[in-house]
Amino acid sequence: MPRGFAFSPADLYLLPAGLVWGEQAAAAVVSGNGWPIGDTALAFTAAAILWREGGQVWAALAPFADILAWSEAESEDLARHVGRLIHRVGAKRPAWGTVAMDGPAIMGIVNTTPDSFSDGGDRLAPQVAIDSALAMVEMGASIIDVGGESTRPGALPVSEQQEIDRVAPVVEALAAQGVVVSIDTRHAAVMKVATQAGARIINDVTALEGEGALAVAASSGAALCLMHMQGQPQTMQAEPVYDCAPLDVYDYLAARVAACEAAGIERARIAIDPGIGFGKNDDHNAQIFAALALYHGLGVPVLLGASRKSFIGRLSRGEPPKQRLAGSLAAHLAGLDAGVQVIRVHDVAETAQAVAIWRVMRGAA
Repeated sequence: MPRGFAFSPADLYLLPAGLVWGEQAAAAVVSGNGWPIGDTALAFTAAAILWREGGQVWAALAPFADILAWSEAESEDLARHVGRLIHRVGAKRPAWGTVAMDGPAIMGIVNTTPDSFSDGGDRLAPQVAIDSALAMVEMGASIIDVGGESTRPGALPVSEQQEIDRVAPVVEALAAQGVVVSIDTRHAAVMKVATQAGARIINDVTALEGEGALAVAASSGAALCLMHMQGQPQTMQAEPVYDCAPLDVYDYLAARVAACEAAGIERARIAIDPGIGFGKNDDHNAQIFAALALYHGLGVPVLLGASRKSFIGRLSRGEPPKQRLAGSLAAHLAGLDAGVQVIRVHDVAETAQAVAIWRVMRGAA
């Protein structure tokens, strides 16, 4: 492990590794050789300590107990910082939008748009969207994410009123039937109408950076998902650049969580999404997937949305979006292995079946 830090301990990151499940996880925690993730049946028994220095990112991997001993031997400030990160990783995640975070939750996607990359036009009619959403709930979705504006690469914005007209009747009808609805929007006016209509979650690809979004979110009382996106939908895939994609995304999301707290939003209302495919090339996506457990250090639920995304087609045989089920399942199961609490998907029935088998295999049933 590194000795004699020449920079602030706050510049250090913790990436849980050596993940184990079920009885193995319980044994690791009891023996002092591991720590739970989100107070679930998942524990990490080792970790990579990451830090930036001289324009480079450095990493040192060590068993859990050794990391504690090392931090305490180095300095009181470092021990306090490492302890805070470990506590955040291990703390129980409260219910998010009234949905328990003690096991994988499936968020079903309902786009009321003509131009979404995968299902544009499929649910443009309100009743079709409502019926589709109710079917997803029957199939195993805990949350329905309703969107009225496409944010696919190259998508053009629509007016707020047009977006409201698309989503409001769907949100209202679903909420009236007790469905946990998430409104997928980056516009404060749409957030306000949707939450008044019964949406319990605001899912914003711009992490509440839009004009008035923080204030509306704070006053709504809704749960929130803050996503990372580099650039705007029209330009985000035009040669995105990162110093270190996983850490840059982490820093951005940490800053947005802090901004929410400064606006009076309790951390317990917040989840984060690293934004696979939003201003990221295939290498960036792969780096973020490899470091997904890093985001547990923010102490909030982690949402992963990889369903039917273009990287799956590029990394396989160029399949069109609706033929990317297998790749979507593989990506989301990898996310579950890293402890993500929510997966956002188009294919709810198939995902629910895969998750059910995964839970048994991992001793998480």
